[in-house]
Formats: sequence, C-alpha cells, structure tokens
Amino acid sequence: MAPSMKRLKIERKTLEKNRRLHMKCLCLKLSSLIPNELKTSSKSSLTQEDNLDLAATYIEKLRERVERLKEMKKVRRNNNNNEEIDGEEMPVIEVRLVDSNLEVVLIISKLKYQRVPMFHEVISVLEEEGAETTNASFSIVSDKIFHTIHSKIICSQIEFNASRILERLQEMVH
Repeated sequence: MAPSMKRLKIERKTLEKNRRLHMKCLCLKLSSLIPNELKTSSKSSLTQEDNLDLAATYIEKLRERVERLKEMKKVRRNNNNNEEIDGEEMPVIEVRLVDSNLEVVLIISKLKYQRVPMFHEVISVLEEEGAETTNASFSIVSDKIFHTIHSKIICSQIEFNASRILERLQEMVH
C-alpha cells in the first residue's frame, strides 16, 4: 500500500473519531439540559437514545408551554381590566424553586401603586438572599410592568429561603 493511501486511511479514522467525540459531547450537553424530574429511569444512566427521546419529549412540552403562554399573553392584551390578570389581584408575585434554579415573576400595575420597584431593586433582593441572576428581563405593557428573573442558588439549599424572598418582594410593592 502506498504511503499516501495509508496516510489518507489514518486521516479518515482520525476524522471519524473526532466526529464521534463531537457527537458524544453534544449528546452530553443535550442530556444536561433535560430537567432531572424527567429522568425517572431505574437505570443508573440512560442511553444516548433514551436521552434523545427525553429531549424530544421535553422540547415538545416546552413548545406546548410557549403556545399556552402566547395564548395567555394574547388574552391579557385583550383584557381591558387593569386591576386583574386572569382573576388575580395585582401585584402578582411568583417565586418558584426547582433544584438549584429559582424563577421570580413579578407583575405590577403602575397605576395602582405609587411606589413601583425598580428592576435593579428586585435583582438586588435575590442577590442578597443568595441567588445569582442568570437571566433577567422586564417589559411594560399598557400600565403593567412584568419582571421575570431566572437565578441559580449560590448558597447551600439549607441556608436558602425562597419564602423570605417572597416576603421581601411583597414588602417592596406594598
């Protein structure tokens, strides 16, 4: 066999090995994005095929959730009642803790309250209570301000108190 053919064969093997390693890394990354509550298998580790199935299921659930949220947004935009959102009195404060992730949703009416908390103040409360902000956004629609903040808990789960965050946010808006 000619040296150039041998080198070409080795290059193909190396390329294939690198491609497989790259695909393995991508599968591991995808697996890490799937919430633990969906990984309810009795096996200690799932196969790549299981992870791909779980990811597809999770993506479909996310799509459905996005559609529901879009529908809710559409209904809320059409709702002329400034005092309520889907029957809830203003302000709406939700604090959700899943594993080491924290989601805070704050919806407040600018017309109803003289003192509307600034966005940075809401983030400061989270950071003071031991959460590191990973994603934050706010929007103003009509007379309502929507704050959505995603955080990672940086202190231990034992020390972290989500109810304390809820109390501080309620104090801030009342």
